[in-house]
Amino acid sequence: MLLVDGEPVSASASPTSGSSRGVRLLGCWRDFFPPRLSPSRFLQGSGGRELAAALMGNPGLRAASERLRAEPERRISSGPEAAAAVPRHVYVFQREFATVDPARVELVGTDEVTTCVGVVIRNNKTGMTSISHMDFPKIVEGGLKQMLELLGDDNAPFDVHLIGGFDDVSTKVVHSAGRKHIKQEGYSYPLCCRILEVLHKSRQQFHLRTFCVLGSNTTTDSYGNTRPIIGGFVVETSSGAVSPASFEMNSRCPDEIVRRIRVSVSSYDPNWQGRLLETYDTHSDAFEIAPACWMPDWAEMASSLNQLSDSEVLLQCSTSPAAEPPHFVENERRIWRYLIENPYWQDTFPKYKPRVFHRTSDGRWSRYSIVSSS
Repeated sequence: MLLVDGEPVSASASPTSGSSRGVRLLGCWRDFFPPRLSPSRFLQGSGGRELAAALMGNPGLRAASERLRAEPERRISSGPEAAAAVPRHVYVFQREFATVDPARVELVGTDEVTTCVGVVIRNNKTGMTSISHMDFPKIVEGGLKQMLELLGDDNAPFDVHLIGGFDDVSTKVVHSAGRKHIKQEGYSYPLCCRILEVLHKSRQQFHLRTFCVLGSNTTTDSYGNTRPIIGGFVVETSSGAVSPASFEMNSRCPDEIVRRIRVSVSSYDPNWQGRLLETYDTHSDAFEIAPACWMPDWAEMASSLNQLSDSEVLLQCSTSPAAEPPHFVENERRIWRYLIENPYWQDTFPKYKPRVFHRTSDGRWSRYSIVSSS
């Protein structure tokens, strides 16, 4: 159940159903695979809409969003010159999650959040903190269950922060069977509604501390395009404090490209249906990049996509072309080059085993190699 200021949110929550094509970074593959249903299908239930409306109007949550937006953005870097100064941190990519122990990790965060939503759940008694980068409604229920598994049992409410997504909804008038219907299209709104519904129907109590999403996280550029104000954040595990943040490429470690590839291919890997991608082992403070597989013809598709111009890449491969960071196109091309050079997933995940990285004494990551005995 969702609580604000210690009181239950007064809105009914009814589950929704359906499937979505609204996955950021996957739009570029739509020409190669059959289309799925629009994310607006998730708006059938009224619970999420009512919850969102109630929370957006809450004075305390609005004030919390204003304070968060006013904070300076932290820039996280893990370069050689910054190694000694940067706290031990864990970074999660889109559709990943990580649960961290404050005794081992000082910061946990994510960025590159446009139509996605970052979810933070924290056990105040232990400091155990779980963070995810949710990207479409169908993974929300299973993903939240994964996040809660290592937070422990507690009668007291867990703190929750929802950050990211923006007002990307467009309203269309559809005429059908002689009647006029209002249809809303977008990615952030149905995703937010689904997250709220699942949290509110849970037996666990969640104290919503931050709700910086949708209209509370939207600005307009000089061309009239809406875009998110906050696209990334970090959580201090010792205190639970949340700050806006961006991560330099060297801090999105380890195994950046392989982890980005998993985002795309996991939608077509039945092992990951309805689940967040497993990435980090809480108990050992090690990254265990769980395997995903892809077909050899992905290399051919990647080669075709790599022929697109930069503007075409934005239009075909993003759910929010006007809101993407400057490095978006180059990251896509790096993914495609890897798939072209490594068409067989077995070369990346031999025997379908995870890629394991341990933290070294200087805070970097070193891959653990298994030497087979003859």
